[in-house]
Amino acid sequence: MLALLYDIHGNLVALDEVLRDAEAAGVDGYLLGGDFGSWSPWPRETVERLRELPNSTWIRGNGERWLREPPLDRPEVLESLKEGESGLGTEEGWLYSLQAYCELDGVLYVHGSPLSDVDSFPPEPSDDDARLLNGVHDQTVVFGHSHQQFMRPGPNGTTLVNPGSAGMPLDGDVRAAYALRHEGGEFEFRRVEYDTERVAQAWESRGDDFGGLAAQRIRRGSD
Repeated sequence: MLALLYDIHGNLVALDEVLRDAEAAGVDGYLLGGDFGSWSPWPRETVERLRELPNSTWIRGNGERWLREPPLDRPEVLESLKEGESGLGTEEGWLYSLQAYCELDGVLYVHGSPLSDVDSFPPEPSDDDARLLNGVHDQTVVFGHSHQQFMRPGPNGTTLVNPGSAGMPLDGDVRAAYALRHEGGEFEFRRVEYDTERVAQAWESRGDDFGGLAAQRIRRGSD
């Protein structure tokens, strides 16, 4: 059984609870889908905890890509990133070098979509779905980035699966979100409670604009 963990964003408190839940469920492998800990309250600690996991497969999110490729087309994000260090030290180069996608047992795992790590499928069918698939057909695509947990059919014989965010959900539920892929191939969505107020205060202690926004997201489960 494979645990699918996306968009942790340095939320070590939530991660520990998610891993306890996954271990109790009998997980024996992990797919780690990007945006692990850059510019967060516990960046290095989060990566170190993930490194301890057995049978783990890592893919890169935009948060890891931005360590070496700043988003020059998004000046507001660029300004926020400049307010502080990533907190990852020598781990930056290794995280940037991670693969952008992988295929396991016939399932394609990406961060945002097959097209881009910053463009993600919405919960409801969209006219943009085919473009984001970038030629993929007759396959299950697992992705994150939007921090919204859902599964639905896509065009061209695809199934779209978003395990949700393990560290910063934005679907109205403050509980940490992740998914299991069982041996038979079926997906199971999971939600796990954790100390949201502790994490919100840790974000606020950064003292910058994004820290305040992140704290709001943690408390509300939405923007």
